[in-house]
Amino acid sequence: MILPVFKLGTLALKTLCKPIGKRIKKQAGLNPKFRHSIINIAQANHRFTTTVQRRIYGHATDVAIRPLNEEKAVQAAADLLGELFVFSVAGAAVIFEVQSRSRAEARKEELRRKELEAMKQRDEDLAREVELLKHRIATLEQVAKDQGIGGFFNFKRGNTTEDKAVTA
Repeated sequence: MILPVFKLGTLALKTLCKPIGKRIKKQAGLNPKFRHSIINIAQANHRFTTTVQRRIYGHATDVAIRPLNEEKAVQAAADLLGELFVFSVAGAAVIFEVQSRSRAEARKEELRRKELEAMKQRDEDLAREVELLKHRIATLEQVAKDQGIGGFFNFKRGNTTEDKAVTA
């Protein structure tokens, strides 16, 4: 029961974080200090991705890379922040789910370990009982051997006076 509810909750969280990501994109360029920092982030990201693309395609990497204009930089940084938010929420949900499954698996393993331990204990108890029964059988065999076969079957040796009265 808890797994479907958890899955639905994760799906709802992912769905809800997309509009929040869009709102972050929209509000990212309004604060002047924040705008300046995200422009720097966007320019650094632009330089990095352009250099990586040039290396992948085998082009020269020592050429000057033109910076993005301010509006494109703000838009690129806002997109990056929005996607980063959505990715972070999704990643956190995945990590939480993996940990939850790990804990469930650990509980199952602990239960299996306890069951195995109980089975081992029961096996040891049964082995002790078998040894006790073997010892009793050996004792009975020794008594039977010492008394002879007739003495083993004659259980009423103590009531000899009653036996005499019945025969008389």
